[in-house]
Amino acid sequence: MNLREVLRQTASSIAAHKLRSFLTMFGIIWGITSVILLVGLGKGFSRDQKEHLKTIGVDLAIIWGGRTSEQAGGYAAGRLVRLSIRDAYLIKNEAYLIKTVSPELRRSVAEVSRYNAASRPVRGVWPDYQRFRSLRVEEGRLMTDDDESEGRRVVILGVESRDQLFAGKPAVGELLTMNGSPYTVIGVLEKKKQNGSYGSGPDNTQLFVPYSSMARDYPPPEEPGIFKGWINNLVVEVADPEHHEEAMHQVYRILGREHGFDPADKDALFIWDTLDGSKLVERIFDIMTIFFGAVALMTLSLGGIGVMNIMLVAVTERTREIGVRKSLGATASDIRNQFFAESAALMVISGAIGLGIGVGICLLASHAELPDFIPHPVISPAAIAVSLLTLGLITVGAGMYPAQRAAALSPIECLRQE
Repeated sequence: MNLREVLRQTASSIAAHKLRSFLTMFGIIWGITSVILLVGLGKGFSRDQKEHLKTIGVDLAIIWGGRTSEQAGGYAAGRLVRLSIRDAYLIKNEAYLIKTVSPELRRSVAEVSRYNAASRPVRGVWPDYQRFRSLRVEEGRLMTDDDESEGRRVVILGVESRDQLFAGKPAVGELLTMNGSPYTVIGVLEKKKQNGSYGSGPDNTQLFVPYSSMARDYPPPEEPGIFKGWINNLVVEVADPEHHEEAMHQVYRILGREHGFDPADKDALFIWDTLDGSKLVERIFDIMTIFFGAVALMTLSLGGIGVMNIMLVAVTERTREIGVRKSLGATASDIRNQFFAESAALMVISGAIGLGIGVGICLLASHAELPDFIPHPVISPAAIAVSLLTLGLITVGAGMYPAQRAAALSPIECLRQE
């Protein structure tokens, strides 16, 4: 029996049982589509989370003073470590593995515009902070080195701060009185999709001013242990992610020398490392993607079991036909090829349809406006390759057993069947 005849009989058999063929194929279609969609969603979640983490900053470490847990330099353990502006200059001048650094001074002050009033957090920072914290303006400009060196009273607003203080009115160029000091609004930040933050909240809710202006106009309160030059925290950007851990050791050595604690005392400083956070998030979503893929492949395998079951039913239904064909000269190989071709046709057609649906949905979703909590699925070549490989293995397994069983039937026994 030639290939053309096999294909003709296969098409005839599928057409004769349209509903049964469709229901059998549906399991494979859904399995292939599930693999592509679930893996795509997992990778989409991972990509979106990385993008959201970038809104905080890339390769950053936020450093707070901690409490020593070891004796060092003649000091007892349990001593508070308070960071100062001098620490920022030491890291800037000595830590060659740190690309940039900025102090951060935070205050909650009363703000009054000619339209409204608020009491929102204000951050005093160096201009480099704007770059490595991914602050971009929607209108106006960012702070410059001249703003910092001259202590200019200029302010940049987050979008929520702008909306409250200026209520839809133009903000850039307007005066904003903060605790009695007049500041000029020079920019409004782009709205950020920010999943996390530190300190006083997301950037959309903040106001940003030069550090020198903040330190002059809003000095720290006179309290025990609080001194001139005290800052809330430092933010550092690592020069090379490959040397991230070594850069952190360098920071510990410099601040340990300055504050008299052992550089090996990890409790002396509290550090939030965004690189470590990014790696953790990536591992979590990689595991989630693998789990999604495994569930989808299991669904695909169950579809293959359905195909094998239908083909076994077909062998039973067509036992007499098999006997007649063998009596007329058909060989066991002809029978085997016929049944295997039918099962393979079901697999290939349904696999192609499932692949088209899965890729099509991913492409449509990638160009659609989706809610923030729904990721845009990513088409994964690896998922497509694995699903097609699995489909091939299932085709051999689900098709060969019924075909072999049909080929092994005796013509005499077949003809006895009613």
